Amino acid sequence: MKKPILLLVLLLLVACAAPPASSAPTPTTVLSPLVEAPTPTPTIAPSPQPTDSPLPPTPSAVPSARIAVIGDYGTGDANAAAVAGLVLAWEPDFIVTTGDNNYPSGAADTIDAVIGQFYHAYIGGYSGTYGEGSEVNRFFPVLGNHDWDGERAQPYFDYFNLPGNERYYDFIHGPVHFFLLDSDTREPDGVGLSSRQAEWLQAGLTTSRAPWQVVVMHHPPYSSARHGSTEALQWPYAEWGADLVLAGHDHTYERLEVDGLTYVVNGLGGQARYYFIVPLAESVVRYRAAHGALFITATVDGLTAEFLTVTGEVVDTFSLGD
Repeated sequence: MKKPILLLVLLLLVACAAPPASSAPTPTTVLSPLVEAPTPTPTIAPSPQPTDSPLPPTPSAVPSARIAVIGDYGTGDANAAAVAGLVLAWEPDFIVTTGDNNYPSGAADTIDAVIGQFYHAYIGGYSGTYGEGSEVNRFFPVLGNHDWDGERAQPYFDYFNLPGNERYYDFIHGPVHFFLLDSDTREPDGVGLSSRQAEWLQAGLTTSRAPWQVVVMHHPPYSSARHGSTEALQWPYAEWGADLVLAGHDHTYERLEVDGLTYVVNGLGGQARYYFIVPLAESVVRYRAAHGALFITATVDGLTAEFLTVTGEVVDTFSLGD
């Protein structure tokens, strides 16, 4: 009887010494290709969030900037295509618009054909049908009246990924600090001198430390063409610190000098051209014969701009600084 008892004791000792069975799955069961994380690609930056500034935040980050400015371009027709060809051949660092990005009525079913068809490679987070977008956003529009016509600009907000509230915002690239406004009367924060938007601009301009401050909007504070000047937008931009004010709305090119500040109407991006009415005393250059775009080159020491047409003509050149 002693041997069976001894054998039973030995079996109990062996069972207690053995490690408990693990209930966790083995590595081969968790590394299923259906749930495995993709290999990281650190060289590709994620698309910026709407509140992020998608370009370098300090003026010293980039020593210079090449900027193309287009306005009233959103037709998707041959004229807009010719302007796009001119702009893309120049290979700007980024593109700024002076509004009316999506004719005729800012609709969701036209926006990709009139913008993405030509400029998808500059649009951050692009999800349209014309190709790949940009790793960071390099396309900065302002709202025009035709953009507001589309469901209170909802297709515009859905299509672009812009800083701030997306209606008016700012960004810095190299030596230039851009302030992009919403000049339409449907702007919730107003467009008058006492508006919240004007307060925002004044605060931004007076505290900016960039060598150049450029303000962009759709409706021109001063214009000699069909729509004319917009008195509600004749804010003291120079007093607040602006160096240049760009607008569109009138389908012309015009440069004006008002109280020592340069204003440009740049609306020859593709839509039907307008005639000039009565030239303002402040008007320096007026042109309407062909479509084109404004090209700006900026360094810490100077800013030079020229308006080029799709026919290759240099219509106007001006410089700020040294």
